[in-house]
Order: sequence, then structure tokens, then C-alpha cells
Amino acid sequence: TKDLKLIKINQLPDGQSVGAFYWVGPQRLMFTGVRKLGSYAAPFGTGEWFGVNADGSETRPLIFYGTRDATQRSKTVSGRSFAMLDPLPDDPRHVLMQARFRQSDEGAGSELVQVDTYTGRRKLIVRAPREDCSLTLDAAKKPRFALCVDSENAQGEYDVSTELYRRDEQGDWKLVNRAATDGKDLQVLGAAPDGRIYALQDDRQLPAAFGTIDPQSGKFTELFKDPVSEVGRYIQAADGETVIALTTESGVPRVSLVDEEHPDTELYLALTQSFPGQFVDFTSATRDGQQVVVAVNSDRNPGELYLYDRGSGKARFLMKSRAGIDPARMASIKPFNFKARDGLALYGYLTLPPGSTGKQLPLIVNPHGGPMGPRDNWGFNWETQLLASRGYAVLQVNYRGSGGFGKAFLDQAYGQWAKGIQDDIVDATRWAIAQGYADADRVCIYGGSFGGYAALMAPIREPGLFKCAFGYVGMYDAAIQMDLSDTSKSEAGVRYLKRALGDTEEARAAMSPISFASELKLPIALAAGKRDPRCPPEHTEAMRDALIEAGNPPEDVIIQDGEQHGFYDEKNRLKLYTTMLAFFDRHIGKAGKVEVGPATTGSSVP
Repeated sequence: TKDLKLIKINQLPDGQSVGAFYWVGPQRLMFTGVRKLGSYAAPFGTGEWFGVNADGSETRPLIFYGTRDATQRSKTVSGRSFAMLDPLPDDPRHVLMQARFRQSDEGAGSELVQVDTYTGRRKLIVRAPREDCSLTLDAAKKPRFALCVDSENAQGEYDVSTELYRRDEQGDWKLVNRAATDGKDLQVLGAAPDGRIYALQDDRQLPAAFGTIDPQSGKFTELFKDPVSEVGRYIQAADGETVIALTTESGVPRVSLVDEEHPDTELYLALTQSFPGQFVDFTSATRDGQQVVVAVNSDRNPGELYLYDRGSGKARFLMKSRAGIDPARMASIKPFNFKARDGLALYGYLTLPPGSTGKQLPLIVNPHGGPMGPRDNWGFNWETQLLASRGYAVLQVNYRGSGGFGKAFLDQAYGQWAKGIQDDIVDATRWAIAQGYADADRVCIYGGSFGGYAALMAPIREPGLFKCAFGYVGMYDAAIQMDLSDTSKSEAGVRYLKRALGDTEEARAAMSPISFASELKLPIALAAGKRDPRCPPEHTEAMRDALIEAGNPPEDVIIQDGEQHGFYDEKNRLKLYTTMLAFFDRHIGKAGKVEVGPATTGSSVP
């Protein structure tokens, strides 16, 4: 940290790269390996863990995934995958990890193990009470809670619910809460050093409240609740465990304090005043808390790290993400909200080109993927910045089914992919036009995954509104999804698809864009990954053929070798976005194209 010079570079054998890493002692780290596999463009996690000292010495493999060669039989872990649960900062020799079984026929689906960070030797601590559980430690680093997940309701439909178990001093697991029968969802998040147990509780309808639970009785005490938005992020003190504040994100992240008496709260508030208009967070600290790494980011700033010294009271710049980006030249993101046609309150984000008037702009409507669970957030988005740098406004709406607004809002997406969600996207588009942000004659739609589905379904629902559509790794035929997608390879996945898409072939055909290819009269472009397991390329090939048969062949079709559900290789991404920008330019860019003015001088970072 004195001069930011590299101390040591570690390279793994067999073409592997470092995945994630963790400090597990004052001088030691553990990290995972990733490797390119065959013709796939993106690397895969190998399941292997390694240990290394900070100076590069004592580099050793600790955990292998699956059977190795004859000389490494002792490293075999019988199909278990390992995740770091706690690095045990007071024990430089050991860590606690959660091991999950690949198949449940070996017993309960997960267990807590202690791992030696030098030899890889493992000691079983406890096994989960049942399948599909994640374990949580108390302040003493003892396994105390297990949160277990089910995906089937009493009617046999796909529906996620939880069971919370507590482990007593005798080592027995006791059921604390069953969401399906108790009418509430109770989830333990972790423990503070003073013994408080943090948790979330909701009525399985509205956003969850944040609070604590009594470790003996399981009684929940509410500390914070927002009627609209779920908690987005937790801001922890320098100890990395005490929650001092949290955010909600219906628009720009709003920070709410939940521990005003903690000494780090005052420091956090002082830092937020030093970086107005940006989000500030503590990312790590020394054991004594004297040196704190502080992260700063915003809609224009991809992210910067500072090192705060309590002794001097000053923060020193360390490094920045995407070093070539000048925040002053980036587009700003405007949160918005409106009422959909059925009265449902919806929230979203509008990215406006820098230097523009913000009025009568060519607009790209960009529905997110999912559709259930993912959501759009305020913050630096390289893809919307790319489009804005060419003069386009970008509209992103958190339609019904998006995450972050409670289970009732999420559940409204079931059976509504082609109707309710598309109505939300269309209503948001018309809102932007009515507010004067968008030129009604220059609106296109683009999205990936479910967003690719929506890019073709929205023009079917609202002919004439969009001047062009670009579908990326999209789902266009529910029959293909039911037969070939990785989602369809599990019982839970099939239950989800039937509830989401329809439980009959007729219902699934009625919500598939391919069934309405003859109604798509606008210019269309398509792109897919040839190795995509989630939305297989057969979707794009079938949609292409249906459009050709309907007399409206796609202007561009990319089915990229080696790519999966989203392009990874830089050359392939360059090809994708060059094609995309040219497509938009042909249809809504050239006629009256927006001239982006000069960037403002100075930086948004003090």
C-alpha cells in the first residue's frame, strides 16, 4: 500500500486463472481456479481451491472437485463443491467452508467443514438438517441456523418457500419457522460481534423488514421497513459484520441508518459528505480498524477505491475501475415512477445522453432479463452508457415480476409474460413519449434473454410503437424452452416453466413470439450464443426461419460459436455491438440524429 507495486504474481497450472480470493490469515490467502473449457468462450470454475502466502510462497492445492489421477486420490471430494463461509480471522490456520453435495443420495445436501489452509485437511463440524439448506454462524463462529428452500407448494405448483432451523447447544436442529404454514418468511442473515442475529421477515406479500431475532425463541424485532422496496445493500462497519446502514432502491439508492450509536457510523456519514451524489461503502479493513478501504461509485463513476487512515483522518486514492472512463463525460441516470394501466406503481431508470437537451430523443427501450427476480438498478451501466454515447436515451422499467419489490409484485409475472409485463413495457414507453423525453417516431426496443423475448413480443402487442427490434439470446418458442433449455432438465425447472409459460401446449404457443411472426412488420435483428444452455440457439434459428417465411427476413443474424447466454470474448462483443449500433443508426439514428454536446469539464469526484 505504500507505492502500489506488485509483490508477487501467481500463475496456476493447466491453463487456469484465479477466480475469487479471500484473506484467511495475516499472511495467507485462499483462491479458486477457473479454466477455459473446449470451445467455450467464457471460463468455468474448476471447483478447485488453492492456498498461497502473501509473498507468493507456500502455494498449494487444497481442494479438488471430483476424482483426480492416481497420485491425488486423497484429494478426491466425491462431488462436493465448496464455498467460503468464514475465514476465521482469529485462527490463521483454518477456515470454515460450506460443502454441498452434487446429489442428495449421500445424505443432507450440505455440511459445515473446517479446512486447514496449508494442508487442505477437512474436519466435519455439522451436517444440515435436510436438503437444500445454507448454514449461518453465530458470533462465536458456531453453526446456529440453517435456511432451507422448497420449490413446490401444496398445489404442486412452482413456488419458493423457506424453512428456518436453529441448532441448540446439544447439537439438535429445531424448526423455528415454516413459511408455507406460518404465513411469514423468516431468513437469518448473520451475526454481529456483540451477538445480535440479523434477519429479514415478511408476510410473503410486501417487502421484508430488517431486524434481529432472539437466538432462543426466534422472536423478530423490526429495525427497518420500506413499504415499496426491499433492502438492496447492507453497509457494514469496519469489522465486516456489524450492519450500520442499509439501502433501498426504488430509485437512487437511499441510505437509512440502523445503528446510529456505532462509532463507524459517524465516519461513514463524513465520507458520504466528501463524495456528494455518489454511493459510499466500506469494503474491507485491517483487524484493528485503523485502515479502511472505501469504495465510491455512481451512475457516472464505474468505481474507485480509497484507503482511509483513522490516524490522519484522510482518504488516499488507490485505484479505479475502467481507468479509461472520464465520469464527467458519462450519461446521467434519471429515476422515474408512474402508474401502469391497471394502477400498479412501477419504477425505472432513464439514461439521457450527455450534452443533450434531454427532449425529443431517439429512444432505446431496454427490458431486463429474468423476468422474475432480476431488476434494473441505479449505477454505472456500461451498456446503456454505450448507447447514450451515440445519442440515444435508454429506458429501463422494473416491470411486474422484477426483484426488489416483494413477493406479491414478483408473483404477478406468472402467466403474464406476453400480457401484463408487455403492457408495463409499452406503458413505460408511452410515458417517456408523453413526458417529452422521446421522439415517438424514433423508438426501438432491445433486450437479452427475457429482454430478447420482450423485444419481439412488445411490438406484437403494440404494432407501430417500435421502429425496430433487436433480440439477444432470447426465448421465442416456449416449446423449445420446455424441451431443450437447462431449466427443463430438473423437476423444479419444469414446474417453474409450466407456471410461468402455461401448463398446456396451447397456452405456451399463445405466448410465444414465433406464433405471431407474420405480425412482426418492423426491422428485426437477432443474436445468440451457439453454446447457450438457457435459451438455446434453436430459438433464434426458428425465429429467423419463421420471419423469412413471413416475408420479413431479419436484417442481421449472429449465432456465435463458443458463446453461451451472453457474449464473453472481446472480439465477439465488438462484433455484436458494432452490428447493433449500425442497426439502430439505420432506423432511428440518421434522420435528425442527436448531436451530443461537449463534455463538462472537471470530475464528479472531489
